[in-house]
Amino acid sequence: MSTVESTGGGQYTATLKNTHTKLKHNALNFWEVLAQAIALISPSMTAALIVPLMFGTAGTAGWLCYLFGTVMLLFVAFNLNQFAKRYTSAGSMYEYTVKGVGPRLGGVSGWCLIWAYMFIGIAGVTGFTHFASKLLAQAGATGYLSHPSITLFAICVLLAWFLAYKDITFSTILMLVFEGVSVAVIMLLALIALGKTGAVDSTQIHLAGHGFRDIGLGVVVAVFSLVGFECATAFGEEAKKPLIMIPRAVIASLLLTGAFFIFITYVETHALANNSPTLDQLDSPLSTLSENLGLKWMGVIISLGAMTSFFALAMSCLNAGSRIIFTMGRYGIFPISIGSSHKHNLTPHVAISTFAIIQFMIPTLFMLASYAGAYGALQIGSPFDEFNMAGLFGAMGFCGAYVLISLATPFYLRKIGEIKPYHWLIAGAALLLLVVPIVGTVYPAPNYPLNYFAYIFGAYVLAGVVLVFFRSRSMAEFEGIRKVLEESTVGPLSSPAREESTPPMEGEPAMA
Repeated sequence: MSTVESTGGGQYTATLKNTHTKLKHNALNFWEVLAQAIALISPSMTAALIVPLMFGTAGTAGWLCYLFGTVMLLFVAFNLNQFAKRYTSAGSMYEYTVKGVGPRLGGVSGWCLIWAYMFIGIAGVTGFTHFASKLLAQAGATGYLSHPSITLFAICVLLAWFLAYKDITFSTILMLVFEGVSVAVIMLLALIALGKTGAVDSTQIHLAGHGFRDIGLGVVVAVFSLVGFECATAFGEEAKKPLIMIPRAVIASLLLTGAFFIFITYVETHALANNSPTLDQLDSPLSTLSENLGLKWMGVIISLGAMTSFFALAMSCLNAGSRIIFTMGRYGIFPISIGSSHKHNLTPHVAISTFAIIQFMIPTLFMLASYAGAYGALQIGSPFDEFNMAGLFGAMGFCGAYVLISLATPFYLRKIGEIKPYHWLIAGAALLLLVVPIVGTVYPAPNYPLNYFAYIFGAYVLAGVVLVFFRSRSMAEFEGIRKVLEESTVGPLSSPAREESTPPMEGEPAMA
C-alpha cells in the first residue's frame, strides 16, 4: 500500500492512476530550455517598452537598478538551484517550496507564481497588441478591424494557445528564433547610437539626486524585466538531463539578460537624453532612436521584432504558468482534470486552455471597461497602459515566490543533511535584498493608481492562503502522490546519479 493510500488518500490515488498525466519526456535540450527562460524574460520587451518606465521611475539611475536587480536575483537563483540540481518536476518553485517548508507554504508559492506568469503573460499580450497596432497604422490597415485591440488580444492568445497545446519543442524553437533576431537588431541599433553619441555619459555615472525612492521602485521595475529565469525549472519532466541542464539555464539566462538590460538602459538614456518628448514619455523609444539616427527603416524592423518578441513572451508564460496549474492539479489543490495531459501531444492541455482563457479575458474586460469610460479614473485607456500595470502586478507575484523559495532552501538542505553555513548566508542575503523591491512598492507611497496595487495583490494572496489551507494535503500524502506520478510517468526524477551517468547529448554543453 502506498503512503498516500495509508493516509486516507486512496480514492484520490486511484483517480490519479486512471488519469493521463505524462508530459513529453526528453523533448528539450539545454538551448531550448534556455530559450524558454530568455523568451519569458524577453530582452526585447525591456528595450522596447520598459526602459521608458524605468527612466520615469529612477531617472538616470536605471542601469544601477538593473545591476542591483541582477545581483539580487542571482542570490535567489543560487537558492533555487539547490533544488534544481537535486529534484526535478513540472511544478517549478511550487514543488521545491513544498519540499522545504511544507505543502501549505508551497501552495502559496504556486499561487503567487500563477499570478506572476498570468500578468507577465498579459504584458506580452498587450505589448504584442501595442506594436501590432502601430504596424497596422503605418500600413493604413487599422480600419479593417472591429475593436482592433481586442481582436489583436485574441489573435495573440489563440496562436500561443495552439502552439503550446500542440508541441512544446516546436513552440520553444519558434521563441528562440523570434527573440534572437529581435535582440540582434536592437544591439546593432545600440552600437550605432553609441558610435554617434560617444560612450561616456557623466549624468549616469555620477547619479546625482537619486535616493531610496528612486532605487526602491526602480528595482521593482527591474524585477519586472528580469523575472522568468526560474521558468526553466517548470520543464523538469520534459528536459534532457534536467538535473544538470536546468540549473545552468537558470544562471545563464539571468546573467545574459541582466548584462543586456544594463547596457541597453544606459544606451537609451544617453542617446535620448535631449529628445523631446523625454524618454519617459515615449511609447516606442527604439523607433524614436532609429529616426534620430536617420535609420527610420530600422524602426519598422524593430517594431516587427518587438511584436514577435511579445508574442513569444505571452507563449512562454502560457507554457510555464500552465505547468504550475497542471502540477497543483495533480496534487489536488485544483480539480484533477487540470492535472491531466493530452494523450497524443503530451502537453497539459486543460491547464493550457484554462490559462489562455484567463490570459485573454483580463485585458479584454479592462479594455471593454475603458470603452465605456468606467476606468478613466484608473488611467487605463490603451494596451500600453495595461502593459505597464500588468508588468508591475506580475513582479509582485514573483517577489512573493522568490521570498518563499529563499526561505525554503536552508530548511530543505537541513532535512536532507546537506546544509552548510554558507547556505544560510546565501538565503539570508536573498531575503535581505528582496526587501528593497518589496518595500519599494509601498514606501514611499507610489503615485495613484500604483499605490493600490500592493493591497490588491495582498487580497489575492489571502484568498490563496484560504484555498491551500483547505485543499493542501499532508507531507505524507504529497510524497505518496509524488511516488505514483514517478511510477506512471518517467520513473524516479530526483536521482543525481541517474543524470550524471548519462553521457552528454548532442546540442548540450559539456559538463563543467
